[in-house]
Amino acid sequence: KSCHYLREGTANCVDILLAILLPPLGVFFKYGCHAEFWICLLLTILGFIPGIIYAIYAITQENP
Repeated sequence: KSCHYLREGTANCVDILLAILLPPLGVFFKYGCHAEFWICLLLTILGFIPGIIYAIYAITQENP
């Protein structure tokens, strides 16, 4: 059980790091090409910081 938790936590850290570097890509890996990805892409085009904030918010949500 602890290995599964560690692996899950590590994936979350990698996802968050990816969300900081390339926000739309991090959201795409979690949600695919759904509305969350397009919102993140639009926010990233309008301003990189809003894209990062939304990507971290979307990735840390419980239910994809």
